[in-house]
This record gives sequence, C-alpha cells and structure tokens, in this order.
Amino acid sequence: MIIEYRETVKSDFQGTIIDVETIGEFVRTYRDSRRYKDIKLVILGFINRNALQIFCAEGEGSINELKEKASKIIGGLERPFYAFNSEFERGVLFHNLGMKIDFAGELQRYKFEPKVEVVRELGIPNYDDPFFDNGRLCTDAWRKREFNSAIAHNRACLLKERDILSKRGFRDPDELYFVGGGKYGCKTSGNQVFRSCHRCYR
Repeated sequence: MIIEYRETVKSDFQGTIIDVETIGEFVRTYRDSRRYKDIKLVILGFINRNALQIFCAEGEGSINELKEKASKIIGGLERPFYAFNSEFERGVLFHNLGMKIDFAGELQRYKFEPKVEVVRELGIPNYDDPFFDNGRLCTDAWRKREFNSAIAHNRACLLKERDILSKRGFRDPDELYFVGGGKYGCKTSGNQVFRSCHRCYR
C-alpha cells in the first residue's frame, strides 16, 4: 500500500522540486551512479507552484508499487526539476526506476553542503521536521513503520528546499555518469524529461 499526502501550497517558482527518502547503503567503491545501486526508494515527494505531494511505501512489501507509481508520476511533472544534492536523486531514481532524469537546478552551493547549515544561514523555519534535517533518523523511523514522522520530514525538506531556491537560487548540477539502469533499463522520453543515453553504459 502507498500512503499519499497532499497539501495546497502556493509557491513562486516554475518547475518542480523533488526530494526522496531511502533505505540502504552507498557502494562507496564507485564514483558513478553505481554508488546508489543498493539504495531503495521508499518516499517520493515533490513541490511545485500549487501543491506539495508525497507518496510513501508502507513497508518493504510496497516498494515495487511505489516504483511503478513514481515511474508514471515523474513524466507528468512540470519542468525544470530541482533538488538539494541532485546527484542523490538522479542516482537513486536511475537505479530504482531505470530513468535518467534531467535536473536543471542544484540547490547545494557546493557538493555535500549540509542542509541544516543553509537553513540556519537563511533563517528558514524547521517546518515541523521531527528530525531537524537528519535524514538517517527518517530512515530509522520508516523502518520502524513510523510513516507519519517520515512523511513529516519529507514535507519539511520540500518546504525548506523551496525557500532555499527562493532565497538564493540554484547552480548547474554536477556531472554524474550513469552505469547500469536497474530492473527497467535506461529509458528516454520524447518529452525531454529524460536525457539521451550517451553517457549510460550497460
């Protein structure tokens, strides 16, 4: 089963901010997308100018259902796409969905910039995040089936990232080489949501 959360939120930007929550560990021997191949998508959240929506797998038995839903949702989202640490979203979505997704905007000023420091610097509220920007605690909560807390964290992340975009903008994402493609293979789309596969090695 998938838990769905929707909230009407008026925002002043074009496109969509995407934020995911996951379980699993990095494969640190790789510097390409395979670094994310053992990480599983458990929550997909996004925010645009009109609303905030979150889709949460209710346990590991629902992860494949979330993947199928996410594959259908992403192609219909308004572009451009933004993320805080877009390499993570790109790598996770590639290995979970087989989709090589084009993110136009990176919200980190530099690689591995801590979100908690950005939030403090810019005076952004916590937005009721029960874990105060600690994603590991969100993972632990999801594993304990504390889904409402995990969703609250993802909601707060999306609102904070919206404020970061509004207050200081974005930069070009770092290069990520895509290797593999997960269960579904690497996909492209005529609507240009997905880049061509000239850097995708099978």
